[in-house]
Amino acid sequence: MTKETAGVVRESGQAGGGPGTLYIVATPIGNLEDLSPRAEKVLSSVAVVAAEDTRHSGRLLQHLGLRKPMIALHEHNERERVERVLNELQAGKDLALISDAGTPLISDPGYIVVREARALGIRVSPIPGACALVTALSAAGLPTDRFLFAGFLPAKRNGRKAALESLKREQATLVFYESPHRILDTLADMVEVLGSGRELVLGRELTKTFETFYSGRAEAVLDELQSDPHGTRGEFVVVVRGAESSGDAAGESGLDVDKLLALLLAELPVKKAARIVAELTGGSKNELYQRALGLKER
Repeated sequence: MTKETAGVVRESGQAGGGPGTLYIVATPIGNLEDLSPRAEKVLSSVAVVAAEDTRHSGRLLQHLGLRKPMIALHEHNERERVERVLNELQAGKDLALISDAGTPLISDPGYIVVREARALGIRVSPIPGACALVTALSAAGLPTDRFLFAGFLPAKRNGRKAALESLKREQATLVFYESPHRILDTLADMVEVLGSGRELVLGRELTKTFETFYSGRAEAVLDELQSDPHGTRGEFVVVVRGAESSGDAAGESGLDVDKLLALLLAELPVKKAARIVAELTGGSKNELYQRALGLKER
């Protein structure tokens, strides 16, 4: 049943004969034991399962001893499959939406289906569970009071560097997903754009047998990954400490930034002096450059 007041649609439990429920079901990101009993119960009860990859998800259903009609719904066909999904729901069938791993819609397909279903007043019910970004954040040891999830960075280097440039002053912890064939290039760009001293934590193969965390300065993590023969295997979550103001960086490092800049400016160009202090304190190169310019003028 739905109620609409002043343009607001409120969903409630469905009465008999009404449309079915669209369940957004989180599935394991690696370890099958992470599937919740509630998620298993819902998958057992629904009439249809919409999955990002029916072959991949079919193995999960087989593991659970389930046989269900499936609809392939991925980033390349979501717009075309919306009508079919909605027809199933409006016919009174309950339907589960799942992705290859983790929580649907989090850097995965499903946004269009959920939006259209809600617009029609169809009940949408989330079944929470595993999510790679939350899993990585919980174990990274970086601030979690504010974070910004940026999904996958652009595949091409120029676009990736531009995206990082737009985020380099963001003070919230940054979280990215990355694929094995781009992880080294992405880390190299982070070193170049965010600074070699920026702290980050890299989670690889989370919840799986070879789960590994690499943490430290960006440059050190890149070196460690390059030296690890298994370093580019699996899926990655990159958690990056947010930017700090020059004053905050100075306070944490215990260094007198202005004094250090003044000493370096006596021997070095402004740009180089600012870069060295940024490396030592973890501060923003641009902010320190402006600060150094001011000291030089004085």
